[in-house]
Amino acid sequence: MTPTRGPPLRLNGTVSTTKRTSLGRLGAALPEPEHYADVPTRRAPARATNRRRLGVHLVGDGVDVAVHASRAERVDLCLIDVAADGSLSERRFRLRGPVHGVWHGHVPGVRAGQRYGFRVHGHWDPAVGLRHNPAKLVLDPYARALAGATALVPAIYGHVVDDDLAPVDGVLHPDPVDSAPFVSHGVVVDDTFDGAVPSPRVPWSDTVLYEAHVRGLTMRLPGLPPSLRGTYAGMAHPVTIAHLKKLGVTTVELLPIHASLPEPFLVEKGLTNYWGYNTLGFFAPEPGYATRAAQVAGPQAVLAEVKGMVALLHAAGLEVVLDVVYNHTCEAGDLGPTLSLRGLDNTGYYLHDGSSPARLADVTGTGNSLDFRRTRVVQLALDSLRYWVSEVGVDGFRFDLAVTLGRNGAEFSPYHPFLVAMATDPVLAQTKLIAEPWDLGPGGWRTGQFPAPMGDWNDRFRNTVRTFWLADAGAAAKGQPGRDLRDLATRLSGSADLFGHGEVPGGRGPLASVNFVTAHDGFTLADLVAYEHKHNEANLEGNRDGSDDNRSWNHGVEGPVQRDSVAAEIVPVRRRSMRNLLGTLLLSAGTPMLTAGDEMGRSQGGNNNAYCQDNEISWLDWRTTGWHGDMLSTTSYLLRLRREHPVLRPTRFASGRPADGDEVADLAWFDAGGDAMSAQRWHDPHNRVLQMLRSGLHCGDGDALVVLNGSLDQQEVTLARGRGADFELVWDSSWERPDHSLEDETDPMSLVASPGESVEMESLSMRLYLTRPSR
Repeated sequence: MTPTRGPPLRLNGTVSTTKRTSLGRLGAALPEPEHYADVPTRRAPARATNRRRLGVHLVGDGVDVAVHASRAERVDLCLIDVAADGSLSERRFRLRGPVHGVWHGHVPGVRAGQRYGFRVHGHWDPAVGLRHNPAKLVLDPYARALAGATALVPAIYGHVVDDDLAPVDGVLHPDPVDSAPFVSHGVVVDDTFDGAVPSPRVPWSDTVLYEAHVRGLTMRLPGLPPSLRGTYAGMAHPVTIAHLKKLGVTTVELLPIHASLPEPFLVEKGLTNYWGYNTLGFFAPEPGYATRAAQVAGPQAVLAEVKGMVALLHAAGLEVVLDVVYNHTCEAGDLGPTLSLRGLDNTGYYLHDGSSPARLADVTGTGNSLDFRRTRVVQLALDSLRYWVSEVGVDGFRFDLAVTLGRNGAEFSPYHPFLVAMATDPVLAQTKLIAEPWDLGPGGWRTGQFPAPMGDWNDRFRNTVRTFWLADAGAAAKGQPGRDLRDLATRLSGSADLFGHGEVPGGRGPLASVNFVTAHDGFTLADLVAYEHKHNEANLEGNRDGSDDNRSWNHGVEGPVQRDSVAAEIVPVRRRSMRNLLGTLLLSAGTPMLTAGDEMGRSQGGNNNAYCQDNEISWLDWRTTGWHGDMLSTTSYLLRLRREHPVLRPTRFASGRPADGDEVADLAWFDAGGDAMSAQRWHDPHNRVLQMLRSGLHCGDGDALVVLNGSLDQQEVTLARGRGADFELVWDSSWERPDHSLEDETDPMSLVASPGESVEMESLSMRLYLTRPSR
């Protein structure tokens, strides 16, 4: 399922320039536009100490400056000073060069907190892709902090636009209006930070990912001070950490925190890009997630809050992985604004289709794609990644639309220089690297094809598990056949068909499969069992956005069911279906990823594309009473079982044969009668019962027997014989809470079953049995 983040970008919308609509953080009232005036500019007094280090860095008595603009004829560093009335003034320095496309210089007297940008002089010839316009103050791609807002006004466009932001007369004439008052500025920062805490470096075999949004996770969290809600500081507050530790996750995967802007078509509607997949700067944190106090104190304080968040999570034993977007930027398509890379080197940074007149190639669905054939694009991404690890302290990255990062134009290669560089880089190779292994270009689905040490989001796991428990069950309720069990068994055992290949025997192993049933994109766990159709009306796109391939099942009634409804009997079945999905995720081979809020049954009201909903639709509802609390207890309990039993988290693919010294196969499959699965049973779509027996001998653990009943009827199941040891029932998805058995069973021995014994299983349920470790 390809992520759907709204329709293609439209930059000829209906925003009136008189509205002064802001794309970013709101500031004071905007000034009247003025034409840019070029004035004599003195040369930077000295050369940069190290012109290969791009960006602006404090060195000695001032700053070293280096920026790549290979087709420019002149580049000016513009130091921006803000007067008490909010008006801006500039001090300009003409940079030296270029040397291999890099302009550089040393400017004394500049200190941390100084705002700055660049003005780039050169040819304006859109037909060949050249968009140099010194009237546009462009952001340093290496800026590590930002100040000021970007406003949706004609001045931010490099070409002349009308009130609808469309090119005047359909021609791209250079616009003479100065954009400096209307765009975000880079800020010089001091990178020193004395509060860093070493990473806990959780092994992949122990890793449980928890995908969360800084704002959404904390906006309604009980016990969190109001001033910290929706902030980096709130993310690292003891109340937040207590929940994460109690739950049992190890690694927080944060939706993008790089500085970003919402698309113009969202601003038109009064919405925003809540998810943040529209990057403005690859080094600067998003200021809007900082506390009000940090924002008032300035960009340096915002950066310190981010570093402090990482340090506090580390101190609690939690890793931090960032969702990053290097596949495109917020400058959109050919008719988009000029904010940074477009003004510096449009043909050097962006992928073009080779046509005349020049047009951007779009394999991301956003209007532009960064061109990873270019050395400076690869360098920009690698430098950014190293910065977030070395200076901010994060533990890894999840790469949005990662196929774009491995494209040589149209073709993807797992041996692309960028992917090889990450895998061999002494800093990055020690981190967790996770690919979203698809994009919208030709041959864009590449799950399982990224190189070690990367892991891949496994959409095949998601689709198969949803299909077995929901889509096929819903079809059966209508008298229609489902699918056989072959693909389900492949996903339960680690997806060897996808991850068992590579440069070394055995491929990347099952842990490279990042298993998930839900993510930020799509239905929540609770909505999967309550809706068969998306309900995205709040996105104001006529419910056309978002995927239609949900593989969900409403159990007969669309949406919420009231307690006094005649359909109330389906509510417990819905909850059991949620537990089935959750249990399958956490008991399968691979690295599991939970979506924040699923542990409490969070709903988005059927919205499966809430990318533009910065409100109660997306913010976590922290109800932990009643069945919500039972779900939280069940999730925590399953994670504890996974943590305590290495048999549940194998590090290698099974062979299906006994290992040396063992009498039981490392992995074996059985049918409802306790017999080994035959070819006929594997291919029978009416067979809905499967037993998976995994030997724990060589990991010092007992054996694990997972039994799944995907039929709509109770089933009598004869347990596999294994090595002859008794099985203890440690979890049944028919239990509303994990301590159900302790309260409802008077005889503890009723939880113990002998090999070959027949047991009754509820319809649409699963069980986990464990044996005592063998010596």
